Parts: sequence; C-alpha cells; structure tokens
Amino acid sequence: MSQLAFDLPGLPEPLFTATPSKLAAFDTCPRRYRFGYLDRPTPPQSMPRVNASVGAAVHAALRSWWELPAAERTPLSARRLLERHWTTVTAVGAPDADEWRTRAAGWLDEHVAGLEPAEPPLATERQVTVTTATLSVSGRVDRIDERGAELVVVDYKTGRRPSSAAEAADSQALALYVLGVRSTFRRRCTRVELHHLPTATVAAFEHTPETLAEHVRRAEATARAATAATAAVEAGTDPDVAFGVVTGPHCAGCPFRRSCPEGRAALRG
Repeated sequence: MSQLAFDLPGLPEPLFTATPSKLAAFDTCPRRYRFGYLDRPTPPQSMPRVNASVGAAVHAALRSWWELPAAERTPLSARRLLERHWTTVTAVGAPDADEWRTRAAGWLDEHVAGLEPAEPPLATERQVTVTTATLSVSGRVDRIDERGAELVVVDYKTGRRPSSAAEAADSQALALYVLGVRSTFRRRCTRVELHHLPTATVAAFEHTPETLAEHVRRAEATARAATAATAAVEAGTDPDVAFGVVTGPHCAGCPFRRSCPEGRAALRG
C-alpha cells in the first residue's frame, strides 16, 4: 500500500537528503561522491592523512573539555583529553606523531586559556537540520555560542593556513548551519566564525538573507546535478562518464585515492 502511494502521480518528489560533506564531495569531484555515497561495496579507502587525524583528536578533546564540570576546565585537563583521543593519530602510524601531539597540545593550551570555563557555549557537536523545497541537509556544528540575543556558529580549523573572512563567507557548510541553528533554536543567527587553532586567529562573516539564499541555491543545484548523474547511471550511462573525475590538490586528501588512477597520477605530477 505504501509503495503504491509513492507511485501515484501528483505527489511531490522526495527530498534529497545530504550532509554538507556529501554536497561538497560532489562539487569537488563527482567520482569521489560516487565512491563514497553510491557504490556498494564501497571501494577500498586509504588511511586518513595525519593532519586530518590530528584535527579529529583536537575536536574531540575540545568537545570533551566542555563536558567537564566548570572547575575542571583547565589547560591541563585539555592536554589529558587530547591524550585520550590521540588513538586517531597513532592509528595511521605517523612517524612524527609525537611532534604533532606537542603542537596540538600547544594549540589547546592557548585556545582554552582564552575561554571562560564558567560560561559554556549553548551547544557543542550539535546536529542541526535545514529543509528547503528540494533538499534536507543535516550537519554537526562544532560549537554554538550564545552572545546576548544572538547565536554564533563556530567551526574549529587545524590546517596550516590561517582562515580568512572570504573563506568564512564562502563556506556552504557554515551557511547551512546558520539556517539549521535558526530552525532548531528559533533564535537569530547570522554570524559564522572559523577559529584557526594553530595561529589563535578568528575569521568571521555576517550572513545576510541574500548570502544565505545564494548558498541554498548552490546546494539545490548540486543536489539536482547529483540526482541527474545517478539517474543517468540507472539508465545505462557509464558511471565514469556520469560521475567524471576532477583532479587537483584535493586529491591528496581523498580517501579513495588508491582506487583512482587519475588522482594518483595528478599527485605524482
């Protein structure tokens, strides 16, 4: 009965469900999207790069730090929590893991020293969802600050380059998080911040209705393109044609590089 109902004419098309990472995968390289979200079994994946593993450990330590009682939120406890979560780094067998650990501990020391332990954020690692006419996007926000009457989306960065205001403005994920925070908490939210821990700098952007609408338009366009490529494969198109490969510096961080000859060739070049 329910299956027949879906086949009745006139019913709206089902929403395209995604995460910001899923949308970004298609925008970056349709083949990466296919490997990660469509092909079953999933192609073999490469071990994560050490910098990604370090970032995961730092994120986890900061989340756990805010879960401690206020009196225990100290730089020393942040270091201990980093040790607890460091298995994500040692698992990749990085020869310079000790150097990375020293660096990451320094980032945490400086970051938590600038926080007020007795004034926790509204939420950490909070999942929010935004729904438009054609898609539903869910994602996990690193931190949501409450500043007066407004909420602020905070994203931690641990890469080599300091973040910029242009990067904050161009981040589709952060824009969708703003809309998701508004929907979840029914509060005003326009500001997004990238906290670059290695340099203790903050890059911020204040969204407007126009900038948010543009990010939604881009996300819906990506969803349509991914849906069309999937339908083409189901109709008999070669998957390598429907989901073409796009090579570039991003290939270095692709988890499917061992399954992609073009990506490996681009890295050698």
